[in-house]
Amino acid sequence: MTTFVLIHGSYQGGWIWQHVAKRLRASGHDVFAPTLDGCAERRHQVRPGIDATSQGGELAEQLFFEDLHDVVLVGTSSGGMVVCRAAELARDRIARLVFVDALALFNGERIRDIVTRSTAVPSGLTAGPSREDAEQRLFADLEPATRAWALDRYTQHPVGVSDTPVKLDSFWSQQWPTTVIWCRRAPNPGEAHQRRTAERLNGKWHELDTGHYPMLSMPNELTSLLTGG
Repeated sequence: MTTFVLIHGSYQGGWIWQHVAKRLRASGHDVFAPTLDGCAERRHQVRPGIDATSQGGELAEQLFFEDLHDVVLVGTSSGGMVVCRAAELARDRIARLVFVDALALFNGERIRDIVTRSTAVPSGLTAGPSREDAEQRLFADLEPATRAWALDRYTQHPVGVSDTPVKLDSFWSQQWPTTVIWCRRAPNPGEAHQRRTAERLNGKWHELDTGHYPMLSMPNELTSLLTGG
């Protein structure tokens, strides 16, 4: 039995891992899929100061209070940054890291340095594409019923996650058993960025022929990669 902690990305909540979590639990694993501060059902908590560093700190505290050990920590999209921060704060609780089409930034980088977006820099506390844009671009490759289900749960994301430079004091100087999963049909964060992660961490490399949301489009295949090490 393995303990998996699944971390969502931008415009999402823990809900996005539902299909994968169900499969992992059916195989006897313990699974946590928390919603990050300021997101989804926690969007009413949004306030200045939320960024990937603060979310990573909260996640590290959850690992402590739940007394979790030998954790496989999985992050997708911007959740990869949260995974990095939580891992360095809770080093003795981590067994393996998995980056699923995820961002893994160096100290001082920010998403807007890596991901090119057509939208203007936001001025409020949250930002994200319109529902129409999400339907036609973000979730375009999903089958209709899954797309509608995801759109009903899509929410904007705290702007600090994209705009605030990430703080990582020691993550990149440590050794981590790592798996990187690149989704070939996703334009962002792109192959080059994810190759950098795999090379820097000497991680295993896998590819899925799908878009940015493999937990919705290919849950069986993704679950197999997560349990395969």
